[in-house]
Amino acid sequence: MASPSTKKKETSEITPRQKFEGPTEGVWGVVHLPGGQRIITCSDDGSLRVWNLESGKQMGEDWKDGESVVRSIALSPDGKKVVSGSDDGAVRLWDIDTCKVIMKWMGHTREVKSVCWSRDGRKVLSGSGDGTARQWNVESGGTILEPIKTGHIYVFAAVYSPDMTLIATGGCGCDINRSGPRESSVKIWDVKTGELVATLKGHTHDVHCLAWTMDGNTLISGSYDNSIRIWNTTNWQQTTVLDEHTDLVYAIAISPNGCILASASHDKTARLWNLENEQPINISPLQHAEPAHCLSFSADGKLLATGCHDRNAYSWDIAAVVKEAGLGDLLLDSKPKKLALRVCYTAIKDIILFNIHTLGQCYTASGPDTSTCQSRPSRFFRWNPTNSFLCTKS
Repeated sequence: MASPSTKKKETSEITPRQKFEGPTEGVWGVVHLPGGQRIITCSDDGSLRVWNLESGKQMGEDWKDGESVVRSIALSPDGKKVVSGSDDGAVRLWDIDTCKVIMKWMGHTREVKSVCWSRDGRKVLSGSGDGTARQWNVESGGTILEPIKTGHIYVFAAVYSPDMTLIATGGCGCDINRSGPRESSVKIWDVKTGELVATLKGHTHDVHCLAWTMDGNTLISGSYDNSIRIWNTTNWQQTTVLDEHTDLVYAIAISPNGCILASASHDKTARLWNLENEQPINISPLQHAEPAHCLSFSADGKLLATGCHDRNAYSWDIAAVVKEAGLGDLLLDSKPKKLALRVCYTAIKDIILFNIHTLGQCYTASGPDTSTCQSRPSRFFRWNPTNSFLCTKS
């Protein structure tokens, strides 16, 4: 485990590994695609575009379905689809191979600012400027439960917890044109009932972004008050405030191994944070020409892609800069012995396969729907030869 730095280590100015030029307006979303060779972006110009990470060139034509601004995108757990949210209130499901819309979900009455997949890939969560969060059944395209009326005037962020039992939302508590104090809490909701579970108070301005750690024990929020706050989800108490940014925080992302937090800000920088000690990683910020809107880690955690108001996207060699800061251990995969796993136990004998990098269930040989099962420690488990999958038998 990395230890807190007692003295700031000077690093050289960090430059992008690659620049991606093409969108005619600001870039609001960026995601790494499977295979480690491509990223996809969404933009104010209404397009989704796929880029070659090495050459920086666009691959194929723009993906378009109308002219509406595309505010957010998210990759499905199986890596085969992308969901997007737009200013026309639509949530669109895209097939990565065909580059076409395969489903279009209507219901929101204002722009869709946030989209998120459930870990099992069966549901999509959307947050909108109409103040609601909606859950969508990916197979049928229908909504699940009634929309959650969050109490936020605008929902900027809506995310599922890793175990898919909770939803966290953040947003703006009063009309964006109204003066006076703003309600600026993070709210936690029960997935099955849509009822409010907890209200997290601490931010002093709109909450724009949210992320859960892989184990679900920590929730992280970024705000227009320039801060990032870390919350303990066992008691919903704030544990840490990260305040290196000098302007509003647009986006946050956690590295696949759970050790590094990245943040993008209106102050024209992206910054890196050590989640093992909840301190900034002492490197120069990743400088942008204009506000940095979004970011995404590669599957191996070694590259960071960012999207900027300057109409460009960028990739950054995170492995190199973290090693230069003397924190190369933060790039290592989590060791199996550090993981506390709980698996489904039923009266019927089940064989359940988990991907250990995501803790997502990949395959169940038999038995009932695991969402109805109680969680108990497995009586038997075995790793595959590469330690990337865990097979359990109850």
